[in-house]
Amino acid sequence: MSTKHAAAARQFILNREQEQWHNETLWMVRQKRDNMAMRIAEWEELRELAGKIKMHTISRLDHYLELFSSEAERNGATVHWAKDANEHNEIVYSILKEHRVKKLVKSKSMLTEECLLNPYLIEQGIEVVESDLGERILQLMGENPSHIVMPAIHRKREEVGKLFEEKMDSEKGNSDPTYLTRIARKYLRNEFLTADAAMTGANFGVAQTGEVVVCTNEGNADMGTSLCRLHIVSMGMEKLVPDLKSLGVFTRLLARSATGQPSTTYTSHYRRPGEGCEMHIVIVDNGRSEIRGNSEHVQTLKCIRCGACMNTCPVYRRSGGYSYTYFIPGPIGINLGMLKCPGKYSDNVSACSLCYSCNNVCPAKINLAEQIYGWRQGLDSIGKADRMKKLMSKGMKFLFSHPALYRNALKMSPAINLLPRFLVYSKLNAWGYGREMPRFAGESFTSMWIKGKVKKTNRK
Repeated sequence: MSTKHAAAARQFILNREQEQWHNETLWMVRQKRDNMAMRIAEWEELRELAGKIKMHTISRLDHYLELFSSEAERNGATVHWAKDANEHNEIVYSILKEHRVKKLVKSKSMLTEECLLNPYLIEQGIEVVESDLGERILQLMGENPSHIVMPAIHRKREEVGKLFEEKMDSEKGNSDPTYLTRIARKYLRNEFLTADAAMTGANFGVAQTGEVVVCTNEGNADMGTSLCRLHIVSMGMEKLVPDLKSLGVFTRLLARSATGQPSTTYTSHYRRPGEGCEMHIVIVDNGRSEIRGNSEHVQTLKCIRCGACMNTCPVYRRSGGYSYTYFIPGPIGINLGMLKCPGKYSDNVSACSLCYSCNNVCPAKINLAEQIYGWRQGLDSIGKADRMKKLMSKGMKFLFSHPALYRNALKMSPAINLLPRFLVYSKLNAWGYGREMPRFAGESFTSMWIKGKVKKTNRK
């Protein structure tokens, strides 16, 4: 039975050049991450500490939410609470409506993607402009992000050049990155100057001080918040850290894990609104409370959205972000999708080789692979187990529990080498799709051992 992910992945790899380029680009980012990690002697200690800080915060989330809220309001911000995506969108719209906002300029936020905020606001007649360059490219193309940090990683500069010719009247055939960046900067500058309000996500919320921290490489969050008198922050409740000392642990890990940089170009702290300005913080649950109470999957709340698990994942690198049915792809997306709706997103759990590379690079040490394995074990209980795999497992169990039958099967297995190719590479052989099957040896190791063909040594 082919899953939606498997079918989409097959479509992606039909373009071998694209597959190779996507794989090599993301692996380059993984290597940059490794180079940065190796320069810090205490890297593994930082990862361990980050995981413990996150679990501590999650275990006392009620306390830290109250502390953050009271400090933020003391600073002059207005705090709102949203139980789900609909309430989040309604709160944001009510603020914009009250201020008669016609154009909203946004910096990148996966939470607003999760809540489907953009189409909701556009339906209400508000113009929404994504100011992150990658997000803006995809917005003009009518596409969603394929990566949580590098949203347009699947698009080549030649494609962007053609898009800019159409949308920004750039030079025909000019896809030089520096030129395209200047064109985008000029185009977005007018959007910043004519916007009525700015919206940002939140990489971190510091409970001790009530401030929000946003990390960017383009400075677009700062441009929006500096020029607009209204600043709205959309923040998932799991983004809290206890204090500024804790924050330092995560800022050392985030950029190094995400893009292989020592730090993001801009790490902006928003503590209080400027004179004559307003700052609204919308704290969103949208299922996070349920995850907090799930002992097997609570660690997903430790995620700092660095994307390192995607950059290292051999399946994601070779199948692309759009092959996943949940809006966040890769290992963390598999787990979040299953937590959201197992019946709807169960096809994604097959997109994992269980190589555990995601576990090894996660800066917060989330047990991503173990969780995916756990989801697989529960597929039958929700009626989503592959019938062919179930049948094969039963057959193998029967074979392995009958030694004489197993030995005879080993003796007969070399006969497969003589079968016509169309019989071996059929629909029953999913492994053979895109791969050459190994040839069966003429004699098994067991037979060679019994006949004394294998040299036996005694080890003390």
